Amino acid sequence: MANEKLLLIVNPCSGRAKMRPQLLKVIEIFSNAGYIVTVYPTKHQGDATELVSKLSKHAYDVIVACGGDGTLNEVITGLMESKTECRLGYIPSGTLNEWSTGLGISKIIPDAAKDIAEGTVAPLDIGKFGHKYFSYTASFGAFTSASYSTAQEFKNVLGQAAYVLEGIKSVGQIKPIHMKITADDREIEGDFLFGAISNSMSVGGIVKYDDSTVALNDGYFEMFLIRNFDNVLKLPPLAEGILRKDLDREGMEFLHARRITIKTDQPVSWTLDGEFAESSGKLKISNIHNAINFILPNKK
Repeated sequence: MANEKLLLIVNPCSGRAKMRPQLLKVIEIFSNAGYIVTVYPTKHQGDATELVSKLSKHAYDVIVACGGDGTLNEVITGLMESKTECRLGYIPSGTLNEWSTGLGISKIIPDAAKDIAEGTVAPLDIGKFGHKYFSYTASFGAFTSASYSTAQEFKNVLGQAAYVLEGIKSVGQIKPIHMKITADDREIEGDFLFGAISNSMSVGGIVKYDDSTVALNDGYFEMFLIRNFDNVLKLPPLAEGILRKDLDREGMEFLHARRITIKTDQPVSWTLDGEFAESSGKLKISNIHNAINFILPNKK
């Protein structure tokens, strides 16, 4: 790695701006590891995608995203658009940092930087959502709007509680969405309150999968759906199933798929890695196998 070029993309506003006092230490860690470091603070939403998508194929040997899951999504989108060949590291400094938890990435910023400098490269799958990309989840319905509708200042002050409060506010507004879904060779139709197509150990910090059911580089998504229920007494068994990671219950659908097509007759609001997206009519979601060379801690 001597004299390799590293681009550090920093979102200065994420997670109570906790990266700012650590920035010099992070640069020092990478410099001592032999990297030539360039720092780029993002200026607005979508800035990281704009930057990375314009890079030449071999502009950098390593790109490190420092921010929340949205910042990581922007960098990954830029990599997919530019087909830049480099390794990708992630220093989580956002509010939830859900995906990084499942990957064993430290939430202590200097430790995460050291793990990148000393880490192991592993290929990871990426999801394509229409013409967009996501690293760990595309979800709709109950609670999913909380991640993009919660103001950044409330995220910074309240942390995870901000998402919960915003989610509670939306419960009474949830309406079931009728969908026709094709997941590889399986067809599912119904009215759904919630759905998540993911490549992650958990969704929203609430739905958590058993370790044996998820692999992040097997070419498959995990898809979890909750059907609309006609009796409020059906809610407690559903909630218990989620808490116990028992997803084989009435009203639930859990399966693995490479390609998913969703047809609806109404617009659907989604969250892609915590950011807003919308679909209508026919939507295609596909797993791009081993799309990113991701740097993981050696212990993983």
